[in-house]
Amino acid sequence: MSIPRHYVLAAGGTGGHMVPAAALAAELTRRGHHVALVSDDRGVRFPGLFDDIQTHVLPAGRLSGGPLGWLRAGRKMLAGRAMAAELYRGFKPAAVVGFGGYPAFPALAAAFQLKLPTIVHEQNAVLGRVNRLVAGRVDAIATSYADVERLKPQHEAKVHLVGNPVRDAVLELRERPYPELDGDGIFRVLVTGGSQGASVLSQVVPDGLALLPPHFRARLQVTHQARPEDIDAVRAKYAAHGIPAEIATYLPDLPERLAWAHIVIARAGASTLAELTAAGRPAILVPLPSATDDHQTANAREMTLAGGARTIRQDAFTAAELAKQMQKLGLEPLSLANAARCARQCGRPHAARDLADLVEHIDAPSLLDRDSRRTLGVPA
Repeated sequence: MSIPRHYVLAAGGTGGHMVPAAALAAELTRRGHHVALVSDDRGVRFPGLFDDIQTHVLPAGRLSGGPLGWLRAGRKMLAGRAMAAELYRGFKPAAVVGFGGYPAFPALAAAFQLKLPTIVHEQNAVLGRVNRLVAGRVDAIATSYADVERLKPQHEAKVHLVGNPVRDAVLELRERPYPELDGDGIFRVLVTGGSQGASVLSQVVPDGLALLPPHFRARLQVTHQARPEDIDAVRAKYAAHGIPAEIATYLPDLPERLAWAHIVIARAGASTLAELTAAGRPAILVPLPSATDDHQTANAREMTLAGGARTIRQDAFTAAELAKQMQKLGLEPLSLANAARCARQCGRPHAARDLADLVEHIDAPSLLDRDSRRTLGVPA
């Protein structure tokens, strides 16, 4: 058991930031530490992730809207920094860990002000804006990919490849075999656009599956996560094509759905890729073209090059192209099982453990343990 310490995790309010933060919080708690979360209104309300964790909402503006927008954002960030500093004086964290997103910035700025040890974790294959802003000042940068774009050479000495932590329920799938698929068995398809859904998947996937050969189409069983505004149209499309499908806006049992899926059709968000590679599930990926710095395309590259996924640009994502890629993967059970193995090989199942190790080994005097007078540094 580690010496109990206090840690603050700071994350923007989207699933891509909150899920790995929750996984680290769970690991640090298991080790006997005390954890507090700093986020925005969305983050602290994420269902089921931080139920037993102390949470705090800090004001944080987005750097958008021209000079007036920047001024408003600056005022909010200064207020957030002051609130974070006050929190630290009472909570006395041994380190502050940022997961990206604008709400993480004032929390990290307060840590710099108080000379607390800091780490940032980057979930994507492109260093995010907030992490780029603070990269020169933090003590360590934890990455999810071996190659990260927008990372300056002078910061590489403090980079540690740990992977992207996933929920325990997903990590457990790694010990379960890929579901058997024989020539006449049910072929299970999971369609997910992440926590917000994806309209393009709802528009294209039902028609693409309808173009499959009759003997393949007759075996399909689909679970499709759709936006609320798309759900009626998606349901009608599947019904018109005679394809059994369960449509929902939210899948609370997503890990179990992932467990039985033979193939996943999805966006290429960081959490989606981490879960696919942790579980070892082949995928057809459609990166979100408007993602900042096109980071979803970068995210998909490793799994695609390894043979665990096929990537289709959104402007090329048609029903005919989807049907072609589905047949290439799905009509040969051995090819599909091989793709599952390739996906699994890309996984980094010890990400939460390795990130927690890094957090624990940031050596510096802290407000929690004022008698500790070690030299600031991180392990090589």
